Amino acid sequence: MGKRKRISGARKRFPVVSIAFLLLGCLIVLVPVLWMVITSLKTVVETFAIPPTLLPKSFNITAYKTVLTDYSFGTYFKNSTIVVCSATALTLVVATLAGFGVSRFNFKGVGAFLGFILVTQMFPSVIMLVPYFRILRAYGLINKYMGLILVYISFQTPLCTWLMYGYFKSIPRELDDAASIDGLGKFKTFLLIIFPLCLPGLAATAIYAFINSWNEFQFALVLTTSEKMKTVSIGIGQMIEDTKVNWNEMMAASLLASIPLILVFLFFQKYFFAGLTAGSVKQ
Repeated sequence: MGKRKRISGARKRFPVVSIAFLLLGCLIVLVPVLWMVITSLKTVVETFAIPPTLLPKSFNITAYKTVLTDYSFGTYFKNSTIVVCSATALTLVVATLAGFGVSRFNFKGVGAFLGFILVTQMFPSVIMLVPYFRILRAYGLINKYMGLILVYISFQTPLCTWLMYGYFKSIPRELDDAASIDGLGKFKTFLLIIFPLCLPGLAATAIYAFINSWNEFQFALVLTTSEKMKTVSIGIGQMIEDTKVNWNEMMAASLLASIPLILVFLFFQKYFFAGLTAGSVKQ
């Protein structure tokens, strides 16, 4: 009886500890966001006040108006939208077909191919910055949408292929055999049978590719020198001037730039978690 009571007490305490850790994690994540919101609603004078004020004396949206009128934020936003959406869509096409092919076809060197894809993720992307710049300059793709799109596709495709490969592996191959018996070829089997089942994994991969491209800074900084071609991340970085930093305006711009990421994740979060855990349990 004593042992059972101890086990029961431990079980009752466990949810309390779990909830405490979850609350702590929420605080760690949400406090910086809350500070960004508060700072964006302050005046320039209040952001440099000593000691710092927790809440602004009067809430105002001057920083948001300044960002939208005095900076080329609309142009930055348009550039990021075009580049990121195009790169995400093309990455999904390549990663989906590659993941399906590797998971369904037993060709010579498949292990080496998967290993090579994994090894490419072990090196920092910054070492490819100079080669990318020289290649794009040789083909006249500096300050062009296509240049950034190709670069984003190249460094996102390996991990996206692994994500799709893991999801395709979780789909029983008996479905392929049944479709083959019904007279469907490989492509029709993929298009009519397998593809509808991989939508959760596709959504998770799309979210990863979208967020990774939207937040990218170093390649966009080097490969776009024209003001008309800069992305949101570069536009926010330019707010750090030599002699001053208007923190309220920077926080306002950062929050505006976060809206697409928040919306994408809120709408597709269930697919995101389903896709990440797919293939983790062998059946």
